[in-house]
Parts: sequence; C-alpha cells; structure tokens
Amino acid sequence: MTTYEILNKAKKAKEEITLISVEQINSGLLSMADSLIENTDTIIENNKIDLENAKGKISDVMLDRLSLSNQRIEAMAQGIRDVAKLSSPVGKVLKSTKRSDGLVIEKTAVPMGVIAIIYESRPNVTSDAAALAIKSGNVCILRCGKEAHNSAKAIVDALQKGLEKAGLNKDFLLLIEDTTRQSANELMTANGYVDLLIPRGGKGLISACVENATVPCIQTGTGICHIYVDESADLEMAVKIIENAKTSRPSVCNAEEVCVVNKNIANEFLPMLKSALVDNRSENKVELRLDETASQIIDGVKANDADFDTEFLDYILAVKVVDNVDMAISHINAHSTGHSESIITESQENADKFTKAIDSSAVYVNASTRFTDGGEFGLGCEMGISTQKLHARGPMGLEELTTYKYIIKGNGHIR
Repeated sequence: MTTYEILNKAKKAKEEITLISVEQINSGLLSMADSLIENTDTIIENNKIDLENAKGKISDVMLDRLSLSNQRIEAMAQGIRDVAKLSSPVGKVLKSTKRSDGLVIEKTAVPMGVIAIIYESRPNVTSDAAALAIKSGNVCILRCGKEAHNSAKAIVDALQKGLEKAGLNKDFLLLIEDTTRQSANELMTANGYVDLLIPRGGKGLISACVENATVPCIQTGTGICHIYVDESADLEMAVKIIENAKTSRPSVCNAEEVCVVNKNIANEFLPMLKSALVDNRSENKVELRLDETASQIIDGVKANDADFDTEFLDYILAVKVVDNVDMAISHINAHSTGHSESIITESQENADKFTKAIDSSAVYVNASTRFTDGGEFGLGCEMGISTQKLHARGPMGLEELTTYKYIIKGNGHIR
C-alpha cells in the first residue's frame, strides 16, 4: 500500500474516531494490550530478524535499544493499560464565558486529528504512540526506520487485532510500509492529511523534519543533558546520581552526556567519579573526555570542542570544570539542546538560580535526568520529549496531543 493510500485511510478514520466514546476507546486500549501479550512470540521472532540484520551496523547500546524481550513487551502492554486509566482531555471545557446577553462561549479541548510519528529503532515507541494518540481521539500513522520495521509491523498487527476485537476500526492505527526517505518526505508534506508530525530519533531525523516539513511539526528528543556538581554538593550523592544518569541506559535521550564540575571540589570529586564510572566497573567502563583542567586531575581522553555538543548515546561522558554556578549556567545554556539539566547542591540560593536561569524543558535539583519520561511524570507513557516552547514542552502526554476550539451556544442570538 502506498503512503498516499494510507493517508487517505487515516483521513476517513479521523471522522469516525471523533464519534467514539471514552468507554469504547478504553475498551480498545485494553484489548490492544491483551493482544500485544498474546502475540509476544511472533513479535520477538520478528525482532530477532531486525537484530540479526542490524548486527555490525549499529553499536551494542543501540542494539539494546532495538531489542525486545518478554519483559519489555509486558512493560509496553502495561504502558497501554496505564494510558487507559487516565482521564481523557477530549471535550474538557478549558474556559467558559457567559455574555450579558446569555451567549455562552466555551473553549473546549479537541483531538489534533491525524498524528504522524517518524521514529527510528525503538520498537516500544510503536505501542506508546498508538496508545496516546488513540486515547486522545487521534488517528495514528507510524513510520519507523528500516532497522525496526519487522518488529514494528508485528506490533502494529497485534494492536490492530486488539482494536478489531473491541469492535473498533483498525485504521485508527496505520503503519507506513515504505521505509525509504520518500515516505518520510511524503509525510512531511502531507498537508490536508496530517495535522501534527512528531519526529523521534537522532539529530539528523529531527533536523530534516523541522527544516522540510510543511505540516505542523514538534521538535523533539535530542538530549545533550548536563549535570552540574556545585561546590556545596554532597559528593557521594553526586556520584550516585551521575552513575545512574550515565550508565543505567546510555542509549536514551535523558541520559547524561556532560558533567560540569565546580573547580573548588574538582580535586576531591573527579577521582571519586573516575572510580565509580571506570575503575570499579568490570564491564561497560565509561570513557571520560576531559577538558584541560580535568585532565590535570584524572586520566582520560582529552576532550575537543565537539565533545560538548555531542549526544553520545554510549558509555562516554564529557567533563568540564568551571569557576562557579554562573559559569556552569552559561556553559549549559550555550551547549544544551533544551532537554534536561540537573544541579547537585546543598545551596538553596544556587539551586534557585540554576532552576530560573537554565533554559531547558526539565530542570532538576539533586536528582538524575533519567526521570524525564512520560511514565515517570504520570502521563502513562509519552509521545516524545518536546524541546521547543510553542504548544508543547517536555514529555508529551494526552493533553499535548489535543488542541482546542470554541463552541458557542446561543438561543436565537444575532449580532
């Protein structure tokens, strides 16, 4: 089926989904989750094909990102169930005004319509995006990268079976069959068919969508996340937080990529950091890329300028030493992608300054950046992390997949 044939299916389904009740939507979501579990073996078989095809072409951490297991599929199903439990934003009256003549004007939340998601090699995006789009009354079009296509197709097939079992139209969820660049370009320029385009992936994909899309597009995802260790920090806490932020899953966008350290604690802290990330790890040792000051304190690879503007998505951490919190803020704002930043400090003054001055979608005090996630924020799961400021910012859940319109109720009113 061509991309335009799929777009036409979505356009027809868009009218139908707006008339579906919340109860029917929730029933469909629960059926989708059950069907995902029922088809686990088929999904894993297709995932193995993708993994075999990707070996030698992508890094081990990216292979892990692509990999599915019974546990991960159960987590995907649970994510759908969690979304089903959430209140629907659709139909919510955001503001109501009654004029002196009795005319009632209601600002009301409504679905976007057709949401298209272009993503790369994370199969769990398939179910997360489908659940959030359908729960918020939208038709969902998915276009994954060729590395994950077999996995995504098996997941979509299972989810469509779930929709049909619940008596709903399977065309509420559609997968683009063409994995060439042409299909991505067709989605980017599908005016009149796509109401919102969301890219999830690396810098190249996101830039291509933002620069070339003629349909509304959300800028998401690229995460050059920083943690600043202040001079007043609890250093043991800092090591624990950084170890989590860097090593728990380095291939995701909320993983730390740069550690900024105050010069007054660098001599004590940097050896502690190296011990935790390098010396005491039997595997997956972190490569430390050090600026001039840090390299005089501990051993590592000498950093170049590009290292402070790179989303490594690997066991690599750039380290920068600064004079004070003001320099830390300046460095972070200059090199950040607007995703997530954290300060480790016991100073309320510095914490307040940091949270006010840092221009990112999520700013932490004494916590790991790994919490920037729709599930962790109570959104069930997420459509992506918006790093822009208009319409949506940070983890995108149900409310961010709606817009609004004005519904005006009169009784023979004329102007």
